[in-house]
Amino acid sequence: MHLLFIRKFAFTRENLKLLLIISIPFLLDILYIWNNDSIIEGFKHLEKRSSLLLLPLVILGYFKQIKLRRILKYYSCIFLLILNVLLLRFTIIKTDHVNKYINGKHLWEMGYEFANSTTVHAPALNMHVAFLVCTLFYLLITSSLRNVTFSLAVKVVMFLNSIAILLIINTRLAIVLAFVGLLSSTIFELSKKTSLRKIAFTSICVTIFSALGFYAFAKAFPYTEKKFTQVAFAHMDKVNKLDEIDRPEITVYSSLVTRVSIWNTALERAKRDIWLGVGAADGKDELNQAYIDTNQKFLAKYRFPTHNQYIDFLLKFGVLGLLGTITFMLLILYLGVKLKNSLIIFFFILFAASNLTDDFLIRYDGITFSALWLSIFSSIYLKQRLYKDQPIA
Repeated sequence: MHLLFIRKFAFTRENLKLLLIISIPFLLDILYIWNNDSIIEGFKHLEKRSSLLLLPLVILGYFKQIKLRRILKYYSCIFLLILNVLLLRFTIIKTDHVNKYINGKHLWEMGYEFANSTTVHAPALNMHVAFLVCTLFYLLITSSLRNVTFSLAVKVVMFLNSIAILLIINTRLAIVLAFVGLLSSTIFELSKKTSLRKIAFTSICVTIFSALGFYAFAKAFPYTEKKFTQVAFAHMDKVNKLDEIDRPEITVYSSLVTRVSIWNTALERAKRDIWLGVGAADGKDELNQAYIDTNQKFLAKYRFPTHNQYIDFLLKFGVLGLLGTITFMLLILYLGVKLKNSLIIFFFILFAASNLTDDFLIRYDGITFSALWLSIFSSIYLKQRLYKDQPIA
């Protein structure tokens, strides 16, 4: 609707700089559209990433000031409600998986099946949930620091609810990053108003609370401990030799050794077209051909994508793709530091780290997730420069 009021767009040189950085993946598609074997397929990738141009165009050009806390409150309430409804639906239609989960069997299956029932990839869903957890914690801790006691109990319940959902989906990186977010938010927000002793005490309490919670969950569901230790780092001597492992589909499908094998193969393939890349539409086919050429039958059978956004864009767009991805990520950190906001800094940690083990800028949910929040943070940064005397978060 805002596009109807284009005359009220407020663009400056600073706006345009931020717009260009946020739209880097989209601009790479335009710049290298000729490098695809099929121009039509290239345009499909271009269309998928168009929200990286449209969302910042609308949000950065919006002439009114954006209130971050209000957005976060609406976002967290609506998203948590949707997740609970979907979880309730899942318990009704997938009772067999729920029973297995309660009995401590096939925990990974429960998480992935729940994610699949929402039509969202499990690591992508857990990235969203990890951000929800830290958003609720950010609202909780900042409300307590402001002595806002009304509805504080509700925030605590919502926060614990979000943690429960995070553990149900149970992807390793998201759980670790959520803990990092809780700890960093505690330290950062308390440092603004309290003494070093109180910061240390509260940080220790958060660490102990998180450790005890995870310990209790691991004891109730023993596979969790096995997943984080034995499964995650098993067979590291078999990098690029996965076919030597008995039944790799069961043993190492989601293990680190599989990721490292993919990354090694992708890097070797990227070196052959290091300056221009192989094209956005041809990246997956070229990687799969590299699996075949190196006789890695397991990887070729399942046509694994790169599972690393930095390597993925290096393969598709060459050196400029890698530099563009790093610049895109660093913008989030820059905004977090400039705004002195722990949630934005955590968003950088979450999105930059999640893209080390997955490639969210090729998925529509990851593209819109990053485009929306990065545009909102950028708009707040721009408005802060205009209204320095008014709080923005």
